[in-house]
Amino acid sequence: MRYIIWATALILAYSAPVEAQNQDADNTTVQISQEPDPGLLEDEETDEEETDEETEQESLRIIVTAEKTEAPLQQVPLSITVLTADDIENAGIDSLTDIAADTPNFSVLPFGGDSRYFNNYSIRGLSNFNFVSRDSVAFYIDDVPYDYGSFIDVNLLDLDRVEVLRGPQSTLYGRNAQAGVVNIVTQSPSDEFAAKGVASYGNFDALDLQTSINVPLIDDRLFLRLSGGYGNRDGYVDNLFLDDDLGEQSGGSGRLRLQWLPDEDWEVAVNASFDDHDDGAPVLFALGSDDADDLSDTNQNFDGFSRLNSNTQSLRVAYTQPKFRLTSITSRRFSDQETQFDADASVIDLAAGVSAFDSTIFSEEIRIQSPTGSKPFQWLLGGYYEFRDFDANGEGIIFGSDAPGIFGSPAGQDETFADLDQTTLAVFGQVSYQPTEALTLTAGLRHEAVDSSLEDRDRTFTLADGSASFPSGTSFNDIDQDDNVWLPRFALQYQISPEIMAYGSIAKGYRPSGINYRAENDETLTYDKEISWNYEMGLKSSLLDDRLTVNLALFYNDVSNFQVALPDTIGQLRDIANAEVEILGLELEARAKPVEGLEFIAGLGLIDVEFTEFTNPFTNQSFDGNKLPFAPDLTYNLAVQYRSPSGIFGRLALQGTGTTFFDDANTLDQDSFAIVNARLGYEFDSYGIYLFANNLFDEEYVTNAFAFGSGTVGSFGAPATYGVQVRGSF
Repeated sequence: MRYIIWATALILAYSAPVEAQNQDADNTTVQISQEPDPGLLEDEETDEEETDEETEQESLRIIVTAEKTEAPLQQVPLSITVLTADDIENAGIDSLTDIAADTPNFSVLPFGGDSRYFNNYSIRGLSNFNFVSRDSVAFYIDDVPYDYGSFIDVNLLDLDRVEVLRGPQSTLYGRNAQAGVVNIVTQSPSDEFAAKGVASYGNFDALDLQTSINVPLIDDRLFLRLSGGYGNRDGYVDNLFLDDDLGEQSGGSGRLRLQWLPDEDWEVAVNASFDDHDDGAPVLFALGSDDADDLSDTNQNFDGFSRLNSNTQSLRVAYTQPKFRLTSITSRRFSDQETQFDADASVIDLAAGVSAFDSTIFSEEIRIQSPTGSKPFQWLLGGYYEFRDFDANGEGIIFGSDAPGIFGSPAGQDETFADLDQTTLAVFGQVSYQPTEALTLTAGLRHEAVDSSLEDRDRTFTLADGSASFPSGTSFNDIDQDDNVWLPRFALQYQISPEIMAYGSIAKGYRPSGINYRAENDETLTYDKEISWNYEMGLKSSLLDDRLTVNLALFYNDVSNFQVALPDTIGQLRDIANAEVEILGLELEARAKPVEGLEFIAGLGLIDVEFTEFTNPFTNQSFDGNKLPFAPDLTYNLAVQYRSPSGIFGRLALQGTGTTFFDDANTLDQDSFAIVNARLGYEFDSYGIYLFANNLFDEEYVTNAFAFGSGTVGSFGAPATYGVQVRGSF
């Protein structure tokens, strides 16, 4: 793979030149430029007789805020994927799984099929397989940090853009992120009345309704935007034993955005949202059984449910002066989930999984930074506070009547209860200096202190008839684990020619130490922090008058004290060990617009991620050289779409994933697979009607697998889904 990486770098290095782009702007929006900017034309005045074609090409330049100030995507020294509002609508994106499918080296694999119960994800091979610790990726929706794999799978509606930043992000963002940042922004309120709606209906009686309305309350001062959605569908799997569906979904979301501009210096934004979903149980299959040969039906003696509700509130205040910009973001998010499912995936009355979690996060971020367009210096200084209260309100196994003969356990419910708190305090800053027009030097530094505490932890077994309840594990009280770390970042950016930019960076990544509430002894109760050094270099190019953009990133990560979650005999992750890991990879993205209306979009991610030193301390089994779980070695996406002047729209997309392992021993895996999605529609001035098909050829693929007793249980991705969609706006 190293030969592929370096060969690709050489190809891009010799690409043909075109015109330069050079723009700085305010950091309040990310957009596709709608009109020419004098800065982009190198101080030349825009010709009033500019051709329609030139105007169209100017409008294709994507502006991003990855570094907390507006800049053209092709001038940002980061590996970043941007999905604009048009991209999102054209591809029908409404979930994290959809976002990942169009992003190199980003994967989201739901547990239990197309379920909200838990999502295993990874960026550049760093996953949340050990979900006891802080997430390796920072997820944001409208400035609110989202956490934990059970709480992040909410409906995404009324989206304006998505930015996926790969690599450590610690000197510009409030919440530290070792693997990257997924920044999701919904549509902002504006000073014009507008409304739109989307309605879809498909197989499995799938109904999806979305609407939004924008209302100017006070001219040029106060604007309100409301959006909401509701959806339901039948389960993908018929449970013949209980004569019922498995995995059905039902629920809705709502969002409010209020923007107030008291004067030209101040901007105040209030955001609030809720999600309420009452779904069926995650769907598992006993891999290798007859049921797994036909995924449309199964035989299980236990149904279950998965319920998720959350609400968020945030306040963003921005103050702009000629010499600085000041921003404050205050947020709160509450999440709650309860789930039960058939853990053995059979008619045997053996075991059911049960879990109940809730989490409340308060955060405050303050940034002060240089004014837009300041040169040769640009600077930013920030502070971040976060308090997280995470409660396990009953997580474990319900042992059925057949459990005594197989597991040696009496019938009953074995549950763990815990109350975990984590407080984070951080200061961070970054300075960029341009000694010449072509060269930019950047240095950043973050200091972070994390205080984790376990107020109490108990494990209890209750007999099935309720006649007795007794401790089944160790109890812990008032356990603390603290650490702090300095995280530097250095970057160099050089404009090789007006059309090609090269960059290189070195950054230190970090996941904090913590407390393992599933542990049964003092030795495995706490774990140390995880540290990585990340080296990246890349090229970005805009060719053929911006009709073709090609971006390449090469990276190497050396991870020390990697936190590894270890399962017990029935598949529960109870212990945490440490390992040494190396990651080498590549990301390549390209967009081509050869003629008006026709567009090609492609992305490729390659990673080689392995344990260089890891022995399971409980079994003494060596995993040196094995691949990390939930880290596909290949991801790719290819789409071609055409929008004709007459109103016809068509899109065909191919999304592929390489070999993925689900355990440290690399005995459970999913081979490479690809799915095809298609959309065909006709668009009028203010509305359109579309036919859509996802997983067109009904590809079967495993999204999760784990050892359970003497067998293996796993889940599969969604089958072929198709239907009709109507969009309208006024």
